[in-house]
Amino acid sequence: MTEISKSSLASDLIEDTLSTSIIVLDKSHTVVKMNAAAENLFGQSRERAINKHFDTILKQELNTEEIQFAIEFVSNNAKPHAIRGCYLHNKQERITTIDCIATPIFNEGDYAGIVLEIFRTDHQLRVAREDQLLSQQQATQKLVRGMAHEIKNPLGGVRGAAQLLESELTDGDLKEYTNIIIAEADRLQNLVDRMLGSREPNKNQLINIHEVLERVRRLIKIDIPEDVSFTFDYDPSIPTFNADLDNLIQIVLNIVVNALKAVGESGNIAFKTRVKRNHIINNKQHKLSLHLEVKDDGVGVPDDIRDKLFFPMISGSTYGTGLGLSIAQSLAQRQNGVIEFESQPGETCFTLSLPIDNS
Repeated sequence: MTEISKSSLASDLIEDTLSTSIIVLDKSHTVVKMNAAAENLFGQSRERAINKHFDTILKQELNTEEIQFAIEFVSNNAKPHAIRGCYLHNKQERITTIDCIATPIFNEGDYAGIVLEIFRTDHQLRVAREDQLLSQQQATQKLVRGMAHEIKNPLGGVRGAAQLLESELTDGDLKEYTNIIIAEADRLQNLVDRMLGSREPNKNQLINIHEVLERVRRLIKIDIPEDVSFTFDYDPSIPTFNADLDNLIQIVLNIVVNALKAVGESGNIAFKTRVKRNHIINNKQHKLSLHLEVKDDGVGVPDDIRDKLFFPMISGSTYGTGLGLSIAQSLAQRQNGVIEFESQPGETCFTLSLPIDNS
């Protein structure tokens, strides 16, 4: 291997570790190079994009006149141009806020092309939101564990006293009341245990996410109303990865059950899986990560519970316990992942982001 090829290889490796999207265009605006972050932004591989005219990709994948203007400005003036706070619409995500710097490339003094540097400014907001979710979950778990300790001791005493009383009773009608006390004490014990979650270490094994989704679909198949439909948009390139199978099934199941409550007797629930590169989850960058979306067209999350939706005992459903999403978030964080959501009437999307680089 020559020194030049070594240098080129090192340059490629460095570019693919950057969170900034880098796209290189020649004089005719044909894509000649793009890094991994740009692949994520465009929602397609560089193999598909390279040697295609950027205008074609822009119209197919993106929707912003500002980037087009920046490219034309640099082409006509051979001077850099920057845009700030541009809203980018694409197929991969609804709306992305970006800054873009378009810089001319010169070869021996002659204009040769353009380098586009695209910075996702919504990353800062996303990181702050993840930090808030993590802090909320940690504070909630600490509070719940303290409450559980205070509840379980007297609850055990009530149950034990009811059993002793039952052993002294001869009247069958009276024993019915002690049986109710014991049953309700057991129900409260189970509720507290669910709030605490499992303390067992993760039992990681190689997981295929689509097999997990099919397991969940089969589990809820009997309970699906006739007018509720499911659609699937799977990315077959997602590799197997190490995770706790039972935890992952429980996470997805809790999210889907929440979606079923939202749509009621009729509606659609859509599953979508994608893989992302060099994505940051819980302040750590991962080479590969899974993004699983569960989207429904139900009533949406009420405004008054949005900021505390992942707290225990918080539910937008009249008949909900408010534990499903709290447990799901706790289990996701045990896998170094996070659950986020966006919601408006008629469209709610819960997204599970999970590292799959097996690190």
